[in-house]
Amino acid sequence: MREDGSVDLDGLQKLAAYLVDNGHDGLVVNGTTGEAPTTTDAEKVEIIKATIEAVGDRARITAGAGTNVTAHTVELVRQAEEAGAHAVLVVTPYYNKPPQAGIVAHFRAAAAATGLPVMLYDIPGRSGVPIAEDSLLQLAEHPRIQAVKDAKGDYWQAARVMSQTDLLWFSGNDADNVTHFANGATGFVGVTSQVAPREYAALAAAAADGDLARMREIHRSLVPLVDAVMNVTQGAIAAKAGLHVQGLIATPGVRLPLVPATADETDGVRAALEGLAK
Repeated sequence: MREDGSVDLDGLQKLAAYLVDNGHDGLVVNGTTGEAPTTTDAEKVEIIKATIEAVGDRARITAGAGTNVTAHTVELVRQAEEAGAHAVLVVTPYYNKPPQAGIVAHFRAAAAATGLPVMLYDIPGRSGVPIAEDSLLQLAEHPRIQAVKDAKGDYWQAARVMSQTDLLWFSGNDADNVTHFANGATGFVGVTSQVAPREYAALAAAAADGDLARMREIHRSLVPLVDAVMNVTQGAIAAKAGLHVQGLIATPGVRLPLVPATADETDGVRAALEGLAK
């Protein structure tokens, strides 16, 4: 964001290029942990287009398009495709806590509205309800529902679903990346990886190579940073503080109801980054 609270598209493009230059093979824009809840639909289109312009020939761009209103979600999915996104991320409807039949119908409606691959986002801590195993099995039958971002952490359920489907699994919780990789995940969609892209790229490479010792070593080195970013204040707040500390964004500004990191919170992220660099 700029000082006046508007979206800094130039800064966004520079950050996107930096992340791809330092190991990211895909980026999620308009994610629900970030500013998606506070940006307008028109701003979301601008964000997608700016990111694709910056790195769309070098990385896959997945656009967050989920809300707790199915009709609005369908609109966002369609506009993401029109804006040039390569895939969409659709979260479980939050707050209204629909039954499983409603969750399945919601995701199917989103998938029916696009020709893009769809990643389901299972995060009951925020949505209030999980995607049940049977629902995941039903949704896997849709040809465009191809992946799950798992912030639920039910690893045995994940193993059962992966054993019965072709769904690609992605860790949706920074603290769980190694466990998900060991369970058969393809990758991760993370928050902390924005402020330590090289380390997270190395973690993913170690997982792909089957080098469990190296994967654990990197993961453990990231513990202070994950704690500083995810467990002290809200993830987007601390991630922006970390990006600002590194000089990668002009301001650490967020939109209400989020507020910028305090001096102590920023110092915690800074210390964790300095420790990681040693």
